[in-house]
Amino acid sequence: MEITSHIPRKLWQHPHPEQTTMYKFMQKANRRRGAGLKTFEDLYNWSVGERRTEFWEELWDEIGLVCEGSYKEVVDTKARMDSIPHWFRGIRLNFAENILYTRSANSPSEISTHHKEDSKIALTEVREGASSIKNLTWGELRSRVGALMHAMRKHGVKKGDRVAVVASNSLDTFVVFMATTALGGLFSSSSTDMGTKGVLDRLLQIRPRWVFVDDFALYNGKHIDLRQKMREIVEGMKGISEFQGAVVQPRFDEPADVGIVPRAVMLKTFLEAAGGKTSLEFERVEFRDPFLVVYSSGTTGRPKCIVHSTGGVLISAMKEGKLHRDLGPDCVQLQYTTTGWIMYMSSILALLYGARSVLYDGSPFQPDLTTFIRLVGEQRVTNLGTSPKYLHELQINNIIPKQVTDLSALRAVTSTGMVLSDALFEWFYDTGFPPSVHLANISGGTDLAACFGMENPLTPLYVGGCQGPSLGTKVEVYDSTIEGGPGVKGKKVEDGVPGELVATASFPNQPVFFWGEDGARRYYEAYFARFDNVWTHGDFIIIHPITRQITFLGRADGVLNPSGVRFGSAEIYGVIEAHFPEVADSICVGQRRPQDADETVMLFLLMAPGQRFEEGLVQRVKEQIGRSLSKRHVPKWVFETPEIPTTVNLKKVELPVKQIVSGRIIKPSGTLLNPESLKYYYQFAKVEELVEGQKKIKSKL
Repeated sequence: MEITSHIPRKLWQHPHPEQTTMYKFMQKANRRRGAGLKTFEDLYNWSVGERRTEFWEELWDEIGLVCEGSYKEVVDTKARMDSIPHWFRGIRLNFAENILYTRSANSPSEISTHHKEDSKIALTEVREGASSIKNLTWGELRSRVGALMHAMRKHGVKKGDRVAVVASNSLDTFVVFMATTALGGLFSSSSTDMGTKGVLDRLLQIRPRWVFVDDFALYNGKHIDLRQKMREIVEGMKGISEFQGAVVQPRFDEPADVGIVPRAVMLKTFLEAAGGKTSLEFERVEFRDPFLVVYSSGTTGRPKCIVHSTGGVLISAMKEGKLHRDLGPDCVQLQYTTTGWIMYMSSILALLYGARSVLYDGSPFQPDLTTFIRLVGEQRVTNLGTSPKYLHELQINNIIPKQVTDLSALRAVTSTGMVLSDALFEWFYDTGFPPSVHLANISGGTDLAACFGMENPLTPLYVGGCQGPSLGTKVEVYDSTIEGGPGVKGKKVEDGVPGELVATASFPNQPVFFWGEDGARRYYEAYFARFDNVWTHGDFIIIHPITRQITFLGRADGVLNPSGVRFGSAEIYGVIEAHFPEVADSICVGQRRPQDADETVMLFLLMAPGQRFEEGLVQRVKEQIGRSLSKRHVPKWVFETPEIPTTVNLKKVELPVKQIVSGRIIKPSGTLLNPESLKYYYQFAKVEELVEGQKKIKSKL
């Protein structure tokens, strides 16, 4: 498949690009560096080219992080990428300090509350259906973080210790994050809907000193008692010498009785160790020192514990927030997420720019489909983060957000988690939202705590894909037919040809290591085993030769390859979403068993409530895929499914299904929301016998 010179429909462009921070940054670089930059493509090429350290120097001066020390070089550009080179060696800083304070414009060494004044609201917590709304000012936030920081110190938390939460997206959880990192500790978060096994798969690897756990959760109008899960987690941590116990966070007015939970202490009691102190102190650490542990989805095995550096995440977040998104103190951000997903960081990082963040806990569809979008209007949200699944639900239920509430404050909507279909791009502008809103389809992930593909204010937005690459990250597309291996050099393909997403130069937000004794091996195998000295991300993408859009076609390990024709599952999903409203969702995988000479494509359809799966639908689906894509894209098999396996963050997982239908027996990961759903797919490993049996049954009727 190749993209020709056809240019997709243009949907949006910035009315005043010369007023954006990115444009002003570009002019500053021209004055100071003689860079000769005129367009976004010029800026991007400079940021990843031979003079790329100049870009990072200019960015460092631009963002003004609270720090001490100085650096002699940005990075050793001759160092191998897989050596994970040091960036800004000599700089010392603290994550929480940069969230809670900003450097004075007049005195770089002075900490100032400039634009983060005590009386201004910093955080707003909203429970499902807007049933409860709480605000914290910057002053209140600093006091709460200070109190917990002193209590943690009294309870033995020090630099390098891990503190974990199994908790909701709440004010309490945020305070734990800040207090942990203020002390130089490492923070880890899991959502309350994750199973006990999934939580322990994470915690037993990182060996935290304390685990903060909510006593109840709220979802779909139900209060969920978490005390049994809490007990199982504590009992599962037996034998971990570092582990001191569980701190219980009351989620509602009346704290739960946690007598059944061993080694549990209520948050109020834990805080008594602070002795009334609320002053803030910060342990400044090296630029590459760790502060955050996040996890791979682990859908087919033990999750990888990915450790991110303090400076790497801060400088990358500043780059994306200030240059790409123009975020500042006048912004209000609402990112819909659980604490177990990397997008939780997005809601936290809003405070880095002095913006207010709205933390939402619960289902966005309760008590009805309009509640969440009405909240966006009522809170005067400027930057909304959501998913294609949410937008699709609005579309198929004929919910028109701009008619539901006043969206005059809304500037941008980011969508991630899965591929945003072309049909949703057009619905967004033709029907759903005001035409002035910037729709940003973004992709990157847990591995880099940042984006590979994202929005920018200097180029037009077209239907499909991500608007372009993230500055300073050298994105290329390699030939995916090369098997690869240690020492194997990859081969770049022409624009318009699909292949593997790779990064061919180091970037500051590379993870610093994977936790665990075998972390170095797992790190290498995750990113550098495929092509020599090149980060291979695991996504199958294509770059438009004219617009420079980056279209994500699916996970590389889920690439469909019947008869040598390679395409991504996202292409199939786009057709189903656009043409078959009777289908609620679908999952498309390749089947290649040991006895198969070629791969065949299987498509499973989850029918919408009240809709029937029938032979006529199968024929129409195949015909439409053939018309929309090509005859070679048409699945050989189309079946109904009662359930689609997803992670707890509602991302559908193809690889376990692919392995099962290809004849393998797998052990479900604890990160799956519905591991029992996988059992249904084992019957399709013998698909010919299954179909033949169905024919015999029909012939007897």
